[in-house]
Amino acid sequence: MENSNKSIDPNSGFYSQTKIFHSLRSTVVLPPQTTPLSAASFALSLQLSCPWCDPTALINSNTGQRILYSDFIQKTKTLAVSFQTLTGLSKGDTAFILSPTSILVLIIYFSLLSIGIVVSPASPSSTDSELTRQIKLSKPVIAFATSTTCSRLPNLRFGTILIDSLKFESMMTSSTRELSRVEVSQSDIAAIMYSSGTTGEVKGVMLTHRNLAAAVASYYVQQVEERDSAPVLLYTMPFFHVYGFFYSLKSVAVSETVVVMERFDLRKMMRDVEEFRVTNAAAASPIVVAMAKEDMAEGYDLRSLEGVGCGGSPLAKEVIVAFKAKFPFVRLLQAYGLTESTGTAFRAVTPEECERWGSVGRLLGSCQAKIVDPHIGIVLPPCNQGELWIRGPMIMKGYVGNEEATSATLLADGWLRTGELCYIDNEGFLFIVPPAELEQLLQSHPERVDAAVVPYRNDEVGQVPMAFVVRHPQSNLSEAQVMDFVAKQVAPYKKIRCVAFVNSIPKSPAGKILRKELRKIVIPLTFSKL
Repeated sequence: MENSNKSIDPNSGFYSQTKIFHSLRSTVVLPPQTTPLSAASFALSLQLSCPWCDPTALINSNTGQRILYSDFIQKTKTLAVSFQTLTGLSKGDTAFILSPTSILVLIIYFSLLSIGIVVSPASPSSTDSELTRQIKLSKPVIAFATSTTCSRLPNLRFGTILIDSLKFESMMTSSTRELSRVEVSQSDIAAIMYSSGTTGEVKGVMLTHRNLAAAVASYYVQQVEERDSAPVLLYTMPFFHVYGFFYSLKSVAVSETVVVMERFDLRKMMRDVEEFRVTNAAAASPIVVAMAKEDMAEGYDLRSLEGVGCGGSPLAKEVIVAFKAKFPFVRLLQAYGLTESTGTAFRAVTPEECERWGSVGRLLGSCQAKIVDPHIGIVLPPCNQGELWIRGPMIMKGYVGNEEATSATLLADGWLRTGELCYIDNEGFLFIVPPAELEQLLQSHPERVDAAVVPYRNDEVGQVPMAFVVRHPQSNLSEAQVMDFVAKQVAPYKKIRCVAFVNSIPKSPAGKILRKELRKIVIPLTFSKL
């Protein structure tokens, strides 16, 4: 953010009077909030400035099918007309999408968003109980599915449309009517995405059209390279995840050619990079780890690959070292975001930022952040660990039908409590502090079923590591034995200082440890002598 306030540190963005970190990037310019605008229309308006002559928009990596941007726009409009004339859908209705990854899903997204229909995508691997809850939260009137997923859906008012049917194909290609204009407000709900938030129960995250427009604009404004042809981006993530959802809008805005993998396979990813001359890949952390560890790159021409964007958990330095050893000319662009922040908040952009290993980048334009002591609530200066709070135009509207969870996570003044233990250094880089090393050691103990570590405040020394351990049913493992097991293998300052035995470790449906829930369990506990 371009700031004229001389009290804001020009290196970190920290303002000592408020203890708020401000973005030092270019300001993200959005249309006035009162201007009617859908997220799809906003992305397509930016695509109009494309410097290349009708580049390819979508490629099915399995079949090689290609759709040009002109065809993509036409299919989107025709499908939207079909929705208006054949289904009975109207602005504010919700559409539930249960489909494997497909280029058709992106066309559906744009068509629905453009006429004010709320998009609610779900994972085909969801359990029946999860689907029941998601449908209860979103209250859809129509569903889009495939012939393999449709049987898992209930009867809805306007039924279920099979996207692998001839009927759906005709809905995209044949219409004699014009699209009726729908006035979509930026504050209208655009999507309901599913997240565990800071507890294990699935919640419906309400994202507005303005949230999505802000996320798209924050990437659009950071384009720094002039190219002779459109960049080619390989998607390895599913479209029902917020990462894939907002990226589909972002890719259209910046006129990227999107290569869609219907099912991920690392060796096939290497083949796709070679065949389609992929310049960038979007991936989650486990895929980058696999790229660093597996020897699957040999025999493939990967010279076109310039960068790999990595979301999810931060990468350990040893993984980055291994990755760079195998792909020395590929930039690793780490980022951080939540479903509740439209999938983005911090990211590495420049080559110099990518070299700050262990960091997930700097604040995006128009965003603010602060680090808050999770126990006593004071706001902390740079290089101090605490809970990350973020604020900006990408922050969700709230959790659908759950005011209690919304008020606990989203404060009245717009701050989103992430539940993540982090610090921001003197140059504005965000570092997430997962106690991975200690957890890996605990996981190797023969008498444990599961384990997790969180920082806990001790009045004498500040933050200290505390372990939560799930013992085997017949185990008599003690607190002292756990601490001794770890102490023999780590430096003194890393030692476990307290242990709590629990029946289970709270985790999200994706397997992420819910550390905020663990911190609630431990108050108050008596620490062993240091």
